Amino acid sequence: MSRISLGDRFRYRFDNIMSRGAIATIAWLLIISILLIFFFATLVFFTSIDPEGRGFLDMAWATMMRAIDPGTMADDAGNWTFMILMLLVTLSGIFTVSILIGILTAGIEEKLENLRKGRSFVAETGHTVILGWSSQVFTVLSELTIANENQRRSCIVILADKDKIEMDDEIADNVGRSKNTIIVTRTGSPLDRNDLRIVNIEDARSIIILAGADETGDIEVVKTILALTNTGARREEPYHIVAPIRNRRNLEVARMVGGDEVQLVLAGDVISRIAAQTCRQSGLSVVYTELLDFDGDEIYFQEEPAIVDKSFGEALFAYEDSALMGIRHADGTIVLNPPMETVIKPGDMIIAVSEDDDTVIPSVGIDISIDESAIRRGMPEKPGPERTLVLGWNRRAPLIVREMDNYVAPGSEILVVAEREGITDQEFTDRFRDLDLKNNTLSYRRADTADRAVLESLDVASFNHIVLLSYTDRFSPETADAQTLVTLLHLRDIQTRLATHLSIVSEMQDIRNLDLAETAKADDFIVSDNLISLMLSQISENRELMRVFEDLFDPDGSEIYLKPAADYVQTGHPVNFYTILEAARRKNEVAIGYRLHDLAFEAEYAYGVFVNPKKSETLTFSVDDRIIVLAED
Repeated sequence: MSRISLGDRFRYRFDNIMSRGAIATIAWLLIISILLIFFFATLVFFTSIDPEGRGFLDMAWATMMRAIDPGTMADDAGNWTFMILMLLVTLSGIFTVSILIGILTAGIEEKLENLRKGRSFVAETGHTVILGWSSQVFTVLSELTIANENQRRSCIVILADKDKIEMDDEIADNVGRSKNTIIVTRTGSPLDRNDLRIVNIEDARSIIILAGADETGDIEVVKTILALTNTGARREEPYHIVAPIRNRRNLEVARMVGGDEVQLVLAGDVISRIAAQTCRQSGLSVVYTELLDFDGDEIYFQEEPAIVDKSFGEALFAYEDSALMGIRHADGTIVLNPPMETVIKPGDMIIAVSEDDDTVIPSVGIDISIDESAIRRGMPEKPGPERTLVLGWNRRAPLIVREMDNYVAPGSEILVVAEREGITDQEFTDRFRDLDLKNNTLSYRRADTADRAVLESLDVASFNHIVLLSYTDRFSPETADAQTLVTLLHLRDIQTRLATHLSIVSEMQDIRNLDLAETAKADDFIVSDNLISLMLSQISENRELMRVFEDLFDPDGSEIYLKPAADYVQTGHPVNFYTILEAARRKNEVAIGYRLHDLAFEAEYAYGVFVNPKKSETLTFSVDDRIIVLAED
């Protein structure tokens, strides 16, 4: 057995002291300095070698000054013993102060490095926490910043397994000024409870979980929900968690672990339904964007005593600056476009599209003049079978085809043309056979959709609708969007040569590429991640909106449609929107806006889409204009 020497013990204790950090080291230096000052002051005082004969405290003060400032001893006078003692004091001071400066410098640098690492505690309450990092984060931040503009101060905290400086730089480049909203980034794992404590998750108002778009994204979401909800050290109050789920098969697992605390957006199904609806009615994705973003009009819940005991049909005309969509009953059930005779009872809340929650108020003194002569009677004829061309392929394609089947007449056709790597023709056929289509017959062709010769051979003018899907399963977003743009340019050139109109709806991945794609003048664009990001932002502010969106995107019940203006009022004749509202009411529909065909390609005018217009203003519609309505079909 080896023997531990006294020197070994001293070095061991010294190492332990130094390893405790800057504060402990400074404390020991302070103690040593005080002991040295009092030792020399005592020695000088009791040996009476001070030429000025100062008292103990005065001598202690003079000794301390010499230790702090070496230049002080230049004026010393006395015998050599006194001079040597003062020199030793000064040398001790130089040694101690030098060490102290070094420790302070190192401590400050260490603190700055820790701050750069993003590991310090966030002392915020009532804040929004974003867990994870993806391309969606920039849209979410932009929307929440707009939503918080009417607050004096708000805070958004991001926790992601990514370098803090990189996150800050990307946010600055893609989001810009956050106005009265503070954006705080922290580096850590959303799966680690200790890291979650850094962002003060217990005092957060809402939590948004972001994950990658690949197959592991849903697993990350489920594990993060587990880390939040299934631990002993958590708050009693339920969390308000919002998260996207990419694959339907993971939905039930996420619901099991999250319960009522989590609102799950089934991203694949939502985008598929929007694509299926939009391909048949251009401009619908613009309507959804108008309703989902915080810049303009949004959906609000409001209880209004002034319309209690009135029917829903009567309440439609009570608001000049808001468009009613439905009712949230006192028992919590939500009904969009309820029967017009439904009576609004105490405790019920109206669901309305308005500029802000404080603008959902009944109008006073507004002349509700309805032009009976302009209202069109009767119901339009049901559309016949339709032909749809789907160009491109990704994992959402089968879902889109299945959703299309809910909106077309029997005898309709769908042709899918795509490059498909890693899947045989038989596997491709089996996937679509499992969809059990009732109204569509499906055929497919393996070909390069960016090849002009392929597009020429398809007789694209014979199709009622063309849906262009991104190859997101094969390429990066940038490459997929580039391929989409090439195909769009070819289609528009074919349209010009044939002197006909092609109804084209195109899927884009990156909203930053939208400006380039607009040069190809597609009738509509679906920016998948952008729409899902908008939904997540809205639901994080109001959890009850989840049920509204579920109803809107469900083929059962009422959805948003853009129908010909000629089905409601006489075209070429000036009418106000109250007349439009009445014409829609008689069809058991709710009119919430309109789209002007002449502005369909003007981005600065929201592509001609006007949601929640002032109802008293008059407008003259053409046969190509559309009325935006909530209807069952």
